[in-house]
Amino acid sequence: MLKPIINWLVFDVLKMRQGSLFSEALNFFLYDTIKIFFLLTGIIFVVAIIRTFFSPEKTRAILSKSQGYWGNVLAALLGIVTPFCSCSAVPLFLGFLEAGVSLGVTFSFLVASPMINEVALVMLWGLFGWKISFIYIGSGLAIAIFSGIVIGKLKVEGLVEQLAHVKQGCCAQSISMAFKDRIAYAKEYTGNILKSIWLFVIIGIGLGAWIHGYVPADFLARYAGRENWFAVPLATLIGIPLYSNAAGVIPLVSALTEKGVAMGTALSFMMAVTALSLPEFIILRKAMKLKLLVIFASVVGIGIIFTGYMFNFILK
Repeated sequence: MLKPIINWLVFDVLKMRQGSLFSEALNFFLYDTIKIFFLLTGIIFVVAIIRTFFSPEKTRAILSKSQGYWGNVLAALLGIVTPFCSCSAVPLFLGFLEAGVSLGVTFSFLVASPMINEVALVMLWGLFGWKISFIYIGSGLAIAIFSGIVIGKLKVEGLVEQLAHVKQGCCAQSISMAFKDRIAYAKEYTGNILKSIWLFVIIGIGLGAWIHGYVPADFLARYAGRENWFAVPLATLIGIPLYSNAAGVIPLVSALTEKGVAMGTALSFMMAVTALSLPEFIILRKAMKLKLLVIFASVVGIGIIFTGYMFNFILK
């Protein structure tokens, strides 16, 4: 229902010529902005209620009782719905280890939390459909589980920094709440999330609209198409130093794929931005020695590159 309204606004009300570069870019920008914010509001609200049942303390208690590969699977699943933000990265990491959670299981959680979240799910679903979003979730979980298992097998616990004081993360929430309090928290949380990401969303959609309207259709396909074997690892490396989140990078991914960039290549870029971001590494460096950080980045990076090739193969 939204598309005809946007077409009416751009071409009838604003009297813009159909087919012009600017009108197509504006149409793309308005349509995606309204659609994404509508979806974000609803899904974030629901996920916020779910998160009130999984405080960091509760998560630690659950994972400390989980052993073996099942612990990695459970940690990756909990990472999707459990709060994880920059200010809580180090406290959560050390808190899990102090609670008896193995290093490998802890890493499965740390990979899944930033990579697979409600924002990524909503925006992928809205821009690409449910099939792509669920394949992405499956691949993200696989990377998180695989990374945790590999790091656990390496026995590198000695590479964890010993910090004297661990402050409680800002994302902690109590699970002892009445339902009306959970609703109130969800409203506040949704508002805070939208306030923190709206600029990323606008910038990301704006860049996507510019690419959609002005970049020639064959330009990006020439360098990042499915036939170029080096495109996936190159996209992964380019994404590491960039600081953004799913809200800012997914609209860009949408525009890139429209212009011929292979889906796996574009998603490798997005995964690297969200799961291998340089700012997150700087924060985690406080809790890990450099060697462990390099191992962590290498294992996750290999998983992302493999997933990119897999997407390109499946989605021919």
